[in-house]
Amino acid sequence: MKCPFCAHENTKVIDSRPADDNNSIRRRRECEKCGKRFTTYEKIESIPLVVIKKDNTRETYDRSKIERGILRSCHKRPVSVGEIERAVDDIENRIFNMELKEIESSVIGEIVMERLMDLEEVAYVRFASVYREFKDVNTFMNEIKKILSKTEKEKEK
Repeated sequence: MKCPFCAHENTKVIDSRPADDNNSIRRRRECEKCGKRFTTYEKIESIPLVVIKKDNTRETYDRSKIERGILRSCHKRPVSVGEIERAVDDIENRIFNMELKEIESSVIGEIVMERLMDLEEVAYVRFASVYREFKDVNTFMNEIKKILSKTEKEKEK
């Protein structure tokens, strides 16, 4: 690995440890020429997941789009950043466990809505209203009925 300070090509690893919940390795390195230290991260390179959008265009999967959507739907709701991060991690795990090379955005949207229903009901309705493009009050009410029936089933248990 090249030194970022002097561009010398030989560096030695001083310390290695797991990072990001064992999804990567953090390596502390030292340049053999200038003696300066720096940190590198090593991750598994995977084939990028391609998302097929509603208009059939394709783009590379972008985790930040899911994060932004959930953050917007949870705005001014009692949901912590940690809960949002865990929800995004859960959604991403479900997506990648499907082991697909391409996935339709509608599948991702449904997974997000499932997770939001468990996380926060108002956030779920907010997300659903944008995602499903509610055209009238009846569509909105149908989503509310889904939440109410879920709540009733949970009370019966």
